[in-house]
Amino acid sequence: MKSIVLLSGGLDSTVCLAQALRTSTVELCLTFDYNQRAAAREISQAAALAQHYDLAHKVLKLDFFENFNTSALTNNKIAVPQPPEQSLDDWQVARQTAATVWVPNRNGIFINIAAAWAETLNCQLVVTGFNAEEAVTFPDNSAAYVLAVNEALSYSTANGVRVVSYTQRLNKIEIVQLGQRLGVPWQHVWSCYHGGEKMCGKCESCCRYFRALEVGMQNDQ
Repeated sequence: MKSIVLLSGGLDSTVCLAQALRTSTVELCLTFDYNQRAAAREISQAAALAQHYDLAHKVLKLDFFENFNTSALTNNKIAVPQPPEQSLDDWQVARQTAATVWVPNRNGIFINIAAAWAETLNCQLVVTGFNAEEAVTFPDNSAAYVLAVNEALSYSTANGVRVVSYTQRLNKIEIVQLGQRLGVPWQHVWSCYHGGEKMCGKCESCCRYFRALEVGMQNDQ
């Protein structure tokens, strides 16, 4: 099996890349620049990961996303939520923060572009970084979504491209533990909604990542 990996440089996509290397031949890593706050950092970290694994890497710029300005990720006038760590498992709060950073049909667009590349390169798989925690508040992370996408791709690709996510049924702690077993180079991971010199440590993505690192590393010892 041959695959294309959607690589943002975040925890989930990085661990999925490491697993994809065990189960397929990775032909290409794709990173999207959709005018998100962390675009430059995501691109540089994804490039470092691709270089670490000696893989081809391509960045696709999607300028039209600037028209989708209802998300804090693509509109700097909207503040990125900073939920306290103790509220991370409060799904009412999580749904509110998710709504603020939701980018319209982002995964749908990414997957369809990647599927076209996959068919062109005769790849059977598009590997995405989804997880069980965010599937609660982001429906396009869910197992039901992947089933629906794969049904559609069975009609829209001549070679039956399928989406797989090796982290989809795992929470963030379990993903860190899997990453440890796979030898993920943590120094190249970027799981922050912002694009500063260092991860902010305050946005929801950071909070979930650092909590998972702290607990996952301890449990893995």
